[in-house]
Amino acid sequence: MDLVSTISGSNMENFFPAGWDLKKIDACVDDDPQAIGKKQKWWHKDFQLIECTSPTDFDTYMGHEIALTIKNAKDAGEQCALILPVGPMGMYRWAVFFLKEWGVDCKHVHGFNMDEWSDEKGTTLPGSAPGSFQNAMEDAFYGPLGKLTVPKRQRNFATKRVLPNYADKIGELREAGAKLTVIFGIGRVCHIAFWEPQFAGEFESEADWKAATHRIGANLHPLTIEQNAVTSFKSRTTLVPCFANTIGPGLFLGADKIIGGADGTFSRGMQWQGLSLWMTLRHEPTPWIPSTFMPTHPGKLFYLDELAGPLVAECN
Repeated sequence: MDLVSTISGSNMENFFPAGWDLKKIDACVDDDPQAIGKKQKWWHKDFQLIECTSPTDFDTYMGHEIALTIKNAKDAGEQCALILPVGPMGMYRWAVFFLKEWGVDCKHVHGFNMDEWSDEKGTTLPGSAPGSFQNAMEDAFYGPLGKLTVPKRQRNFATKRVLPNYADKIGELREAGAKLTVIFGIGRVCHIAFWEPQFAGEFESEADWKAATHRIGANLHPLTIEQNAVTSFKSRTTLVPCFANTIGPGLFLGADKIIGGADGTFSRGMQWQGLSLWMTLRHEPTPWIPSTFMPTHPGKLFYLDELAGPLVAECN
């Protein structure tokens, strides 16, 4: 007895994205946690899965990778375009640490926050609001860098005025020789940024889906709302907006390099991200599961080993 065998006639029957095959999704999970690193035929040859045995290791390794990307661009005399998430977050403290330790200034860095909470029309919270992603980035990354920080004019946030210009700005930087690095987490419904899986049903072809650069006032999936309630709003679902401005696959699939992170564990063996990680790695790429395209790019995905499982029932 499980979800698949009992879903008919239940309140869950039409809950998941229409393109999800639940049996196929469940088959993505291997009972052997060590099998999670088995390369799939669609993975890029330079895609690496990096196991981390503690949250501290995760934050340090991922922060080092971000800082090294910035340093390498500086050493090469190149501009550096970064698409930045709010979630995961702990790696920013270590990115700041390494950049300060190495004395690397970030005048060559152009930051593009991948999303921001909004209402249906794309109006966002004030940048100084405690729940805004802009405020989170200023507190975690831009502010702590001090005199080494990214110039304010090169910090881009996903407001309804600025987000539509991301594609042109990034395009101009790349034409001038900049590399684009996409830093990301994986959502409960396997979104990248707030590009939700149900959006796939709105496009006539995969090519059209891949061309979409952004969305203003994106309608979020209920699982996204609840994920953020438990990870960012102290379980208070009533505080979570139902919409967000977000980049689309036209930007996050244009990466020269990816730096991903999956750290979705709680205490006492509880977690929320294990299935999403297995789906990302084992399901063939499909617009109905946006994160499945990320292993097709060169770069690294850091993950907490606990997420590999075994994903079995445990009454916590």
